[in-house]
Amino acid sequence: MAWVALIVAGAFETFGVAMMNQYSVSRNWKPLVFLVLGFCISLFLLDYSMNTISMGTAYAIWTGIGVVGGTIVGMLFYGESKEWKRILCIFIILCASIGLKIVS
Repeated sequence: MAWVALIVAGAFETFGVAMMNQYSVSRNWKPLVFLVLGFCISLFLLDYSMNTISMGTAYAIWTGIGVVGGTIVGMLFYGESKEWKRILCIFIILCASIGLKIVS
């Protein structure tokens, strides 16, 4: 269950980052509320998962999901570069995250 919570925490981190970008564009209160809510849920689930998963592994996976998710959201919704070098780096981060899961 801790691994599921950690993956969902990473997804909420990605959501929070997307709302941060949306807030910087619109300066509307709704993205700000979703930003705070997304990060609060993310941190709560990260804390929960760290009861079972070691801190270093949990934090690395959480940040990895956030980095990959934020980059993909930026590419799909905000017109960021889809250059092959960026995609290769995302792949490397994913492989490292999977490796941490395997050795933990």
